[in-house]
Formats: sequence, C-alpha cells, structure tokens
Amino acid sequence: MKLEIGNFHVKDIVFGDKTFYKDGILTINKEEALAFVKEDEHITEADLKIVKPGDKVRLVPVKEAIEPRVKLNGDPLFPGVTGDLVKAGNGKTHALKGCSVLVVGQHWGGFQDGLIDMSGEGAKYTYFSELKNIVLVADTDEEFEKREQQKKNKALRWAGMRLAEYIGNAVKELEPEEVETYELEPVTKRSKEVNDLPSVVFVIQCQSQMEEMGYNDMVYGWDMNHYLPTFMNPNEILDGAIISGSFMPCSSKWSTYDFQNFSAIKRLYKEHGKTVNFLGVITSNLNVALEQKERSAIFVSQMAKSLGADAAIVAEEGYGNPDTDFIACIVALENEGIKTVGLTNECTGRDGNSQPLVTLDEKADAIVSCGNVSSLIKLPPMETVIGELEALARDGLSGGWADDEVLGSSVKEDGSIIMENNAMFCGDRVTGWSPKTMKEY
Repeated sequence: MKLEIGNFHVKDIVFGDKTFYKDGILTINKEEALAFVKEDEHITEADLKIVKPGDKVRLVPVKEAIEPRVKLNGDPLFPGVTGDLVKAGNGKTHALKGCSVLVVGQHWGGFQDGLIDMSGEGAKYTYFSELKNIVLVADTDEEFEKREQQKKNKALRWAGMRLAEYIGNAVKELEPEEVETYELEPVTKRSKEVNDLPSVVFVIQCQSQMEEMGYNDMVYGWDMNHYLPTFMNPNEILDGAIISGSFMPCSSKWSTYDFQNFSAIKRLYKEHGKTVNFLGVITSNLNVALEQKERSAIFVSQMAKSLGADAAIVAEEGYGNPDTDFIACIVALENEGIKTVGLTNECTGRDGNSQPLVTLDEKADAIVSCGNVSSLIKLPPMETVIGELEALARDGLSGGWADDEVLGSSVKEDGSIIMENNAMFCGDRVTGWSPKTMKEY
C-alpha cells in the first residue's frame, strides 16, 4: 500500500472572486463555499471567516478541525462518510498544509466542544492557534440537541468535512511543492536488516464509549462502539479512514485533523528501517463494561504477539473511564513480554490531590503525560469572539461552568475567562505533538 501526499504550503488565505491556489495564497469564493455548505438542508445559518496566528480572536464553541485535501482519483476524502466506501491509504492525495477548516457553533455548545485563542497566553495551549484557519460558523435545525449537554453535532461536523474537500479541490490539478511518500512492506516480507531491528506496533484507543450511535469516532463510516481491535495499515489513518467523534472532554479529543496528521505515526515511519521495524497500527476501542475492556485488551495483546512485536506504544483518546482500557491494554501487552509505553493525559482534580489515572498497575511503568485536564487557565478578554462566549459557561463545556461558589462563572462580565484545561480544543495533543513537559518540585 503506497500513499503519496502532495503538499501545498499555505502562506495566506483571502476571500476573492473564485476559489484557487497560487504562489502560496489560497483564495476562497465565500459565496460559492457557503452555497455548497448550505446544500445540506440542516444548516440553517452559516458564515465563513478567516483567522490567523496572532489575531486577537477567541473561538468557542469549537467542534471540529479538518485539513483541506482532495483525492486525485475522485475518491471521497472520508470513505464511507462523505462518499462511497472505498479503501483509503493508496494513491495520491493533495493537501493544503499550515491551515485547517474549523467548525464553530454559532450559538450552542456542549460537553465535547472547546475553545481556541489565536493570540496571547491562551494560544500556547492548542496547536490550532499556529494555523491559518478557515472558520465555518454555523447553526442547524437539530432542535433536539440545542440544550443537550451531549451533542452529536452531525450536520456541523459533516459540513466541515465537505467544506474541507471542496477547498481541497483548488489544488487537485496543480503540481505539489513537495511529496510525502508512505509505504510499508508486508510484515512477513521484510528484509533481514529490517527484521533485525526492534519491532514496534502502535496501538491507538479511539473514543467509542457511547452506546448510542452518532457520538463516537468512526472508521470507514462505522461507529467504533461496534468495533473490535483491528490491525490497520497506517496509511489508512493518514488518508481519511477515521474521523473524530463528538464525545469526550475537549482537550483529550483527537480532531479529524489529528488523525490526518498523526504525528506519532509519521515519526514511526521516519524511524522505520533505521532504528525500528514499524509493524503497523492496531486500532482499538474504548468501552464501558469491564468485560468489554478485558476482551479488547486480549485482542490487542494477541495481535501484537502474533505480529512479533518487541515493543508497543499505546495512545488513549480521553481519560477517566477509558483509563481502565488504557492500563488493561498495557498490562496485557507487558504480560506477553512486549515492552510498552503509554501516551495519555491525566486528571488530578483542581487541587492536584486526585489519582492522575482512574486505575493504575505496577506494569504500567512508562507513561508519557501530555498534560493535566484539571489545570486552571485564566485568560483576559479577547478583542473579537467568533461563536458565542457564553456557551463556555452556559452549555456545559467540559472545562467550563455556570457558577462555582469560589470561582464564580467561567465567563466574567468583562469577557475574561477562567476554565479548566479540559475545554481547550484538542489541547493535550496525545497524538504525538504535545509541547508540554513535566516539572518536579
């Protein structure tokens, strides 16, 4: 399986009379793009804005992020979701780098939504402050969800994915500025030199806790609550086979952009044949019942052992209840003699006195912390708010609150805010590009 991603590095984004890309400038016809978005009858209001690093802009509630791309053979960008069910990970894809499509609710937020500051103190907490962003600000007719804390956000999420593909078409016929090639030999047909290196498998535990369909991550359009651990070619993940869901505290979320640019996968590719034999990816799920958690751990460890893994990396999307899956998976791998490192965030409570993971085990002795969801963040007012700032307090965002006997509301009268890191959009970057470090006192 060979994937070629042709990159176009975006230097600036502007609105204009037509949508095209030239000399690093992405020009978007706003009216045409909005007309395309509004083809979905569930989108009742929509606007497009452009925000760039350093802008004095706060975005909330942010629901999704997608990198604009296009498949050159005409396949859908997200198979089984935005088009027919076809295999991802093969052929040629063109990508607009250094930018994303952000989806922001015009009014209503929920537990799974987050906040982005494009400048100031808050900008350091999220990767998306470093990108040039095309912001779709929209509302829908999904009345049943508006005042629900948990939202599927389906119309908004799908609109973002379709818009990302629409914009990606601007570079479909152009010659890329650089090409990244991803190709792994079949596991059983690798050279002696590669096979003599330590064999590593990457295990990703995608968010799939909700038994009601529509909230979870999806693989090829299949809700991952109905999923069992599966061995996948990493190219599939980098090429749109998995999309983000709409359930989890937001700093723990892996957006669709994160899946498309999975940093840990790219680093393992870089080391393949040099320092490691990268076997591939086992995609697992996160369950609710203990028996389901144990079953998945058995599947993962059996697969890794059968593949001949000497070592494994396990990355968890979420925290709390999923910590049980995370630790169980690490223990099962260690029991098979597979040295395992975990990637996750932690939740110590605002006072720092709680156990950082819900469950622990002595065999989980190599865990990389990507941040503490409970950390309090205080941010001054921002000149411009896109979306609705009140949503942070009113709508039950995972790191915001309407009232606290000590701290008051998350949103102050002057527009300043206090919130937990929980509400920072994809802030903990467990996919491998977290800038956070531990500090010992």
